[in-house]
Amino acid sequence: MSATENPGTNTGTLADGTAVSVIDLAQPLHPNIPVSPSHPGYKHALLRRHGDAVRVDGTSGANDMLVLGTHTATHMDALAHISHEGMLHGGVSAAEAQVGGRYLQHGIHTVPPVVAPGLLLDVPAALGVERLDAGYAVTPEDLARALGDRVVPQGAALLVRTGWGRLWDAPHDFLSHDAGVPGPDEAAAAWLAAHRPVVVGSDTTAFEHIPASEGHARLPGHRILLVESGIPILEMLALEGLAPVAPDVFTFIAAPLRLVGATGSPLRPLALI
Repeated sequence: MSATENPGTNTGTLADGTAVSVIDLAQPLHPNIPVSPSHPGYKHALLRRHGDAVRVDGTSGANDMLVLGTHTATHMDALAHISHEGMLHGGVSAAEAQVGGRYLQHGIHTVPPVVAPGLLLDVPAALGVERLDAGYAVTPEDLARALGDRVVPQGAALLVRTGWGRLWDAPHDFLSHDAGVPGPDEAAAAWLAAHRPVVVGSDTTAFEHIPASEGHARLPGHRILLVESGIPILEMLALEGLAPVAPDVFTFIAAPLRLVGATGSPLRPLALI
């Protein structure tokens, strides 16, 4: 397997004997991945190599050190990640919540593991293209078209595909600072929130419509979802393996690390079909 290859689909068996396909929705981590300008990247170092010390029985061990941000590669945003006019979700003062250097209110440790019905809203497929154009604003009409005649179950995980995951191995194109990045506009974020999902997610750097040359100057989707609605966000999902085989509804599983007081967590979400 190459450094950037995703293991993709595996097969498994549930306790009742039901066969399932397990699709990995996490992008691979290596030092050359795309990194949001707002967050640190990923560093990996071998601190102990085989042969540095050999035990009397002939064995030796290797171990590593990782340095990365909580919003690096595939990850979940906690509700503490974004404030609006000084307030976190539920009217919590951001200034008071961050005293002591960690968010005991709305930190990622407060998000339980997610097991939910998953729906893929494949916008490029709905529009008849392979991937959305840079800076394309996904509208409520686009999402409704991608949803089709399906009914969103209560507490679902709504995953929005833009096709941007195809650019993961081309960081400059994936980040697309000058041309912008496709994503849900403000009205589309409100459309998603109205369905009361347990989480939302997409395959881009930020769960937002990023216009050309604007960068992350505005984050209306984060405000609506995190601050106003209390819905965690998943970003930089690997959705290309799921898109060709996604049924109307699948089982979605994701568990953030229990990082007490952190604003987000690396994630390895799965789709079970």
